[in-house]
Amino acid sequence: MSDSSSIPEINPELAEVLAETPTEAAAQESAAPGEPLIVFRNIDIAFNGRAVLEDVSFHVERGRTLCILGRSGVGKSVSLRLLMGFLKPDAGSIHFDGQEISDMPEEGMREVRKRITMVFQNGALFDSLSVRENVAFPLRERGGLDEDQLNQLVDQLIELVGAEDVVEALPASLSTGRKRAVAMARALAAQPEVVLYDEPTTMVDPLIARRLGDLIQRLKRQLGFTSIVVTHDMRFAERLADTVLFLHQGRAQFFGPLEGFLHSDDPHIQEFLTLDAYQLPAV
Repeated sequence: MSDSSSIPEINPELAEVLAETPTEAAAQESAAPGEPLIVFRNIDIAFNGRAVLEDVSFHVERGRTLCILGRSGVGKSVSLRLLMGFLKPDAGSIHFDGQEISDMPEEGMREVRKRITMVFQNGALFDSLSVRENVAFPLRERGGLDEDQLNQLVDQLIELVGAEDVVEALPASLSTGRKRAVAMARALAAQPEVVLYDEPTTMVDPLIARRLGDLIQRLKRQLGFTSIVVTHDMRFAERLADTVLFLHQGRAQFFGPLEGFLHSDDPHIQEFLTLDAYQLPAV
């Protein structure tokens, strides 16, 4: 990679991450605990009379990573959509940076979404735009760069997620893992404070999963990003989580440090961990 002086410094810290590889010492550092940036209090939401989340409370401190775990259909992804304002809770409150956003109108949520971005499970890329143009889109919306600067930053973001060989491809031609990687590059181009990841390792091969995990860790350590990762993959969560929210039948069965979750004697958690660890025998 080129050195940081050649990268357009919309955000000097992002430029540094794009230009440098973390040292071993930096890779071992944990983000210092901070004030809660995101707070869910007693959240209820139901669809067609069926409760999806019931009395769910949790918080995420600045610069930390929360992993939301649980079986399919327990409301993990619903939590992200509530935070983005795509859904509204039936009861309870959601605060972001001290401001209640539970019933905030769309105009206000647009400002919140400048600080929070979401990497959807399907990538949610623009089908008619190439990989390069998808990543460039937030930068063009933001403005302030000439074409050479924009292209240079886009190239660095694409290299960061390992998609250099598909820059001119359309999303329809990409594997699921590649779509997620490109979606992460586009999310970074928006320079958010918080990144939400919806099942980032579903239907991707182990190499891509490792790359995505490494990138999420790198963003936290070097930029202090706050992250929420929805996953059913315990191994992935063990690499990333500072705290864990475990949902069971719509309720918060556990919220606390990763270590406490791993050693919990709750039978629902033990069953989840046992099933996750199970591997089919070789034929």
